[in-house]
Amino acid sequence: MTISTGTRQQPPLGIRLLSALRKEPDWLTMPPEALTAFRDAENRRRSSPLMRIVTGFPNRGTTIAWQEVALPDRTLRVRVYRPSPARAGSAALPLVLHVHGGGFVGTAAQSDWINSHLAGRLPAVVVSVEHRLVAPGLPLSAAIDDGWDVLGQVVRDPARWGIDPARVAVFGESAGSIVTALAAIRARDAGLALRAQVLVNPCVDLTSTALDYPSMAEHGDSPTLTVTQMKLFQRLAAPEGTDPRAVSPLYADDLSGLPPALVVVPTLDPVADHGRTYAGRLRDAGTTVSLTEHPGAGHAFLSMPGMVPTQAKAAKAAIVDFLRARLAR
Repeated sequence: MTISTGTRQQPPLGIRLLSALRKEPDWLTMPPEALTAFRDAENRRRSSPLMRIVTGFPNRGTTIAWQEVALPDRTLRVRVYRPSPARAGSAALPLVLHVHGGGFVGTAAQSDWINSHLAGRLPAVVVSVEHRLVAPGLPLSAAIDDGWDVLGQVVRDPARWGIDPARVAVFGESAGSIVTALAAIRARDAGLALRAQVLVNPCVDLTSTALDYPSMAEHGDSPTLTVTQMKLFQRLAAPEGTDPRAVSPLYADDLSGLPPALVVVPTLDPVADHGRTYAGRLRDAGTTVSLTEHPGAGHAFLSMPGMVPTQAKAAKAAIVDFLRARLAR
């Protein structure tokens, strides 16, 4: 339920209480070791079975397992979701490459609910990248490379993964949408034909204009994303001396020839206008775009279905329908 105070809506009570019970650090003055300690503790919390009441219970017919992807210069963990044999059949399945949100915090496990349901319902193999998180000395370009390199490795070895390399989609949430939006652009340039891209509460602008959107002013103190957190993410993702346009899909030179996009926007989100603006740019470039808005939902709502079940289930249904249509044989 969404509560309206005057003309301004507020997030559901459960999310506001959850936020009030947690002590937020002073983001912009945290020393690197404090940020690392916070990140590790938060990721343990998000991975805890007790958090299922917030993050949602996985699809019972889906198996979930960590695997490793060996790249030329590093090894990355990925969380792999597979449908039951009865649901999967014997044919190769579509691939959905997923990148979780969080930016300087986050883990693939926080997205078990949506990814397990995608794997079971499409059916498909969903590979979620446990990418390097931004930190002092580790800009967002590292996570962008992680997403792209894992995508390439999986597509080049379809037999190992049981996937059909001709039916591939990318799916990113929040900061993960930067990784997948840029992967879609790289794939076009490399001749890798993707079938679809899904961008959920996308953050796509890390330049000096990132905080200039009306939604940022209206919802900048939301329980799940604040202007202060955005400032920290900007500073870490594109540190001084780097070009923030290179990690801002909104400012990509060419957005033509990209796969059809589903852009999922929660209305009580500081970056809601990032998603709306990017959908407009894609559409202007000739890309097929579906924009769905979810009133009463805040940032990261898809990884908190226990708190906003109505909106999360509606978004899940929209994503399943969109991908099923585009990943069909």
